[in-house]
Amino acid sequence: MSENKLTVLQVLPALQSGGVERGTLEVGKYLVEHGHRSLVISAGGRMVEQLQHEGSEHFDWDIGKKSPWTLRLIPHLRRFLIDNKVDILHARSRMPAWICYLAWNGMNPATRPRFITTVHGLYSVNPYSAVMTKGERIIAVSETVRDYILRNYPKVPAERIVVIPRGIDPAEYPHGYQPSAEWLAAWQHQHPQLAGKKVLTLPGRITRLKGHEDFIELIARLRKHGESVHGLIVGGASSNKQRYLIELKEKINASGLTEDITFTGHRHDLREIMAVSDIVLSLSTQPESFGRTTLEALSMGVPVIGYDHGGVGEQLKGLYAQGRVPLGDIAGIMRKCSLIQAHKRIKLQVSLNTLLDMLKATLAIYQNHCR
Repeated sequence: MSENKLTVLQVLPALQSGGVERGTLEVGKYLVEHGHRSLVISAGGRMVEQLQHEGSEHFDWDIGKKSPWTLRLIPHLRRFLIDNKVDILHARSRMPAWICYLAWNGMNPATRPRFITTVHGLYSVNPYSAVMTKGERIIAVSETVRDYILRNYPKVPAERIVVIPRGIDPAEYPHGYQPSAEWLAAWQHQHPQLAGKKVLTLPGRITRLKGHEDFIELIARLRKHGESVHGLIVGGASSNKQRYLIELKEKINASGLTEDITFTGHRHDLREIMAVSDIVLSLSTQPESFGRTTLEALSMGVPVIGYDHGGVGEQLKGLYAQGRVPLGDIAGIMRKCSLIQAHKRIKLQVSLNTLLDMLKATLAIYQNHCR
């Protein structure tokens, strides 16, 4: 390593979409802006173009495939680390982490890179997941994740874990943000059924863990009590979730809610949709490790109601305690939704975690770990 310039390699399965992927791009851009070399290995995807445009170098390896064949990449990665004089090897997902760990572990301890892992999720507890605790430094994206590591992997020294909460850019999600007139006109044309209604939005991909069935039940109860509401389900369904999507639509139809709930599919304008929503909900039945949309909505002043567990419960406790509801308490959510006035914006009394805070803390880990 030169005195000031680091070469950092981040490794993850692909760069299609998602919070891990966004974080990889954010860190890569920040490294380049501060004079460091940013390398990323993944199987590629729609975000590669942006990554490269922002100055990082991308290497197309199918390193996230859960197959014994992926192990053949171990010697190739070891050679890559040597040839590129990598200072920091940062693994962000389990299968890539195994390749990284096995390559790194077979190198000379005096000259190999420093090995860092980020635990982004509350993974199933087993030897496969344990690789995420093998970093010389382990970044936890929330206190919830730190507690998960210490509870399930008690042999991991607490001092190796560093909590760096995910953050957002408040300039991108300013308080009171309003979409452009052009966007609003197009949205109102596409969704005239929302006019005059209190809009409740559930962001998240179509999967059983995200609480869609609770959301449908919530809308049904609110309509039964005469509330003028409309539910938006914002998120796409992958090919293996199409059957579940059909189940949800059948449930909506059987409940007589076809005019009261809209599926938008995958959208690139979630910020705008949340900005025109009256309430954003987080109803995941399994605890989230973080939950970025909660922060994004609260930053804009949009009330968030969510189940009080995991990273979302942690955020609500610190920023908007009145939005917390016990897991499965649909009646409690209903009462809170009824109390929130349409178009009512909230003002947070404490600061939220920013993207810049996250990036500074990550770079500090890299730099301090190389000394």
